[in-house]
Amino acid sequence: MVVDDQELFRRGLIMLLGQEPDIEVVGEGADGVVATELAISTAPDVVLLDVRMPRLTGVEACRAIKEAVPAAKIIMLTVSDEEADLYESVKNGAAGYLLKDSSIEEVAQAVRVVNEGQSLISPSMAVKLIDEFKQMSKPERQGPALRLTERELEVLRMVAKGLNNREVAKELFISENTVKNHVRNILEKLQLHSRMEAVMYAMREKLLDLP
Repeated sequence: MVVDDQELFRRGLIMLLGQEPDIEVVGEGADGVVATELAISTAPDVVLLDVRMPRLTGVEACRAIKEAVPAAKIIMLTVSDEEADLYESVKNGAAGYLLKDSSIEEVAQAVRVVNEGQSLISPSMAVKLIDEFKQMSKPERQGPALRLTERELEVLRMVAKGLNNREVAKELFISENTVKNHVRNILEKLQLHSRMEAVMYAMREKLLDLP
């Protein structure tokens, strides 16, 4: 499902995604209220959702859709590169965050990745967040950080840089299943619900030893 108040952008995205053999657009909307109603009636696997919309913002719609259709995976697709919008989106259940300057190939791949249960953040946003947290002082690890192993922290660092499970596995010379296990352990230890939320939490709490 594609939701954006800019009709030209929305229709263009629908047309391009429609050319992908494994993607079917089941609905479209121009605001958050329509998005929530559509999600209930069409039960989409993935929702592409703009952050800034009338009547109900994308973040509010994200929360409403996740409450109504918990199985739906939500990707925020927006011009906003504000960290606050990213945090709010993740907190309210978004599994992905892409900027509108992404290519159609990147958007299509994001739909596939998120549909498989992974999370995805636009590399430019990941870099921006990492750069911001680099400026912060690095306090001694305490609390949840002590419960993460060095390998789990290593996996978390790579996920924070925007790598998916397959890429992390290749970098660390381990299997993709092992990476999935590490991510699951990280979520359990930090008592979080998604790998994207784990990254945001770890960065906010300055648990990552960024160079």
